[in-house]
Amino acid sequence: MEKTRIVITGIGIVSPIGIGKDFFWQSLKEGKSGVKPITLFDVSKYKVKVGGEISDFDPEEILGKRGLLDLDRSTKLLLSSAKLALDDAGLEINEENSSRMGVSVGTTLGGLDSYSKLQREAFIEGPKYTNPSHFPNVGVNSPASRVGIKFKITGFNSTISTGMCSALDALGYACDFIKLNRIHTGMVGAVEDFSIEAFLGGYKLQYLSGFNGKNDPISCPFDKNRNGIVLAEGASTFVVEEIGEALKRKAHIYGEILGMASCFDPAHLYKYNPKGQGMIRAMRMALKDADLNPVDIDCIFANANSTQDADKIEVKAIKEVFGDKAKTVPVTSVKSNIGESFSVSGGFSLAAALGVMEEDFIPSLINYAEQDPDCDLNFVLGENKNQKLSHVSKIMVNTFSFNGAHSVAIIGKLK
Repeated sequence: MEKTRIVITGIGIVSPIGIGKDFFWQSLKEGKSGVKPITLFDVSKYKVKVGGEISDFDPEEILGKRGLLDLDRSTKLLLSSAKLALDDAGLEINEENSSRMGVSVGTTLGGLDSYSKLQREAFIEGPKYTNPSHFPNVGVNSPASRVGIKFKITGFNSTISTGMCSALDALGYACDFIKLNRIHTGMVGAVEDFSIEAFLGGYKLQYLSGFNGKNDPISCPFDKNRNGIVLAEGASTFVVEEIGEALKRKAHIYGEILGMASCFDPAHLYKYNPKGQGMIRAMRMALKDADLNPVDIDCIFANANSTQDADKIEVKAIKEVFGDKAKTVPVTSVKSNIGESFSVSGGFSLAAALGVMEEDFIPSLINYAEQDPDCDLNFVLGENKNQKLSHVSKIMVNTFSFNGAHSVAIIGKLK
């Protein structure tokens, strides 16, 4: 049976280092950091005062003024990225194709701030003062639903919540619908917003870099002195299509989805399996799905989020899967620029990987200062920055969540 070929024809990015794919890619080329002082809420009482906040976000510039009043931040972020992706793809939605399109969105913490506001109003100020406009936003599926409503997409509408793997799992979900011929085009999104509730959760669990007060908060994947995540926000949306549909409308094709895999590796609550078995299995399954061998992969966008255990375990897993190739394959992580954006992190990595093939560059790790003997792969560092890499045609994107979910995608240039 001939394999269904699925391609990416639109990219929409709202990130701490740029809004729109072109600004996003340019910031990666220049090695910019999106980590900055937090202004969305008061952090004066805490040791950590920075994060990957999108400080220049104005949804009216992208969506117009109408219909924004009752939307929370996560929904505005996602809608903006969806509009950017549709515009980028040159895709017109009408009565003829609406039912053959679907929306698949990954989010984990979406709606948390709205739920908290509703709860405070109901229990502190009393039911009489509860704002009903907050209620629709409390559902984790609200952002995805709003995308379907605004752009009149009626094929299906689903929300995936698997932590760091949510963006790639949402992609896999949409691809499955295309393979089953239930739709021909998918809007694949992911979103997390920056809220005091998410910040305090990470802070109280001592996940955040700089929590101990001894180190400056910094996102430095694979560096010896990494000491936790820097919390970030953002949204990504991709237009994915069956290749025949894309070619029929003469769309620009950024890349092809060659293989995908997901598995669950339960170890300890909120801790990665030290043996990396889930990471190893997901990478091998993705290679098998793509009908590729490790030697065929030209670059790896690692999950690495600047935590001691996760980065070290991922290095071991890559060595196990790639063997001798692990010594030479370029490895990088956009979390050095952005921080840990949870559900949307895979979307940012995927967008960066598409930029590698579109712009012929691999973004280097920033904030990397001292080598960790346990992390000794071929990292893309300053001296390799912006090197021309037109030979890069197959890229692996890793997302590994501490809740046990592991998902990997492999993309390639269109042949």
